[in-house]
Amino acid sequence: MAEILIFSGTTEGRELVEALCARQIDCMASVATEYGREVMRQQEHLVIREGRMGEPEMEELMRTGAFLAVVDATHPYAVEVTEHIKESAKKTNLPYLRLSRSTAAEREIAEHEWMIHTVADTQECVELLSKLPGNILLTTGSKELHAYAAREEIRKRLFVRVLPGVESIEICHREQIPGKQIIAMQGPFSKEMNLAMIRQYQASVLVTKESGKTGGEDTKLAAAGAAQIPSYIILRPDEKTPVMDIDEVLMQLRRLESVTDP
Repeated sequence: MAEILIFSGTTEGRELVEALCARQIDCMASVATEYGREVMRQQEHLVIREGRMGEPEMEELMRTGAFLAVVDATHPYAVEVTEHIKESAKKTNLPYLRLSRSTAAEREIAEHEWMIHTVADTQECVELLSKLPGNILLTTGSKELHAYAAREEIRKRLFVRVLPGVESIEICHREQIPGKQIIAMQGPFSKEMNLAMIRQYQASVLVTKESGKTGGEDTKLAAAGAAQIPSYIILRPDEKTPVMDIDEVLMQLRRLESVTDP
């Protein structure tokens, strides 16, 4: 099988790499940051490319490699990156496959459903938080941190949980989040760990993304329910391309290989 190009930014991306390498299939994993490289285990049959790319760089990479297909395993909320990958694959006539997590979180706290609120996007969440008192446990990462930190009355109440990479910490500093309000840790986090953080930082509200069980949505909501505080879930953008799980991606790759074999 020809090499598979994977744009990885999620657990699913790393799991796909493991599955391909276990099958002795060559692949290139493109990661945006140094931290992304750190969590991607180096192994035989894998080449790791580090660094952010715009559409021109993606297109050039796809043209210079001997790729069978492109797999987009970026974060569900990285809408702009996904559009660049799709457009580059289209221009280079490479099959595009979208690997994404399920968002069907297993909510084991039905009695607390009344405290779970969904919002369409980050800006709507910011508006609602501005009307709520108390500390905020923000578990959405660093990418949209500016939207929250731009409002001083929200920023001073924010306790942000981000990945322990240099880039995430630099964003926190740039947005004037003091060190005592930064929680730099790598998940997954259990219900008990989330609950301990809620209590440690005396959070009155928890903010998360619609990330499904893989992204820890279930344990966050369970912890918030146990602490009797409301949760706000930022819904993921609508996917215009059908999404697949790892088994479906592997099946499609096998089909593509059978078509291209002489």
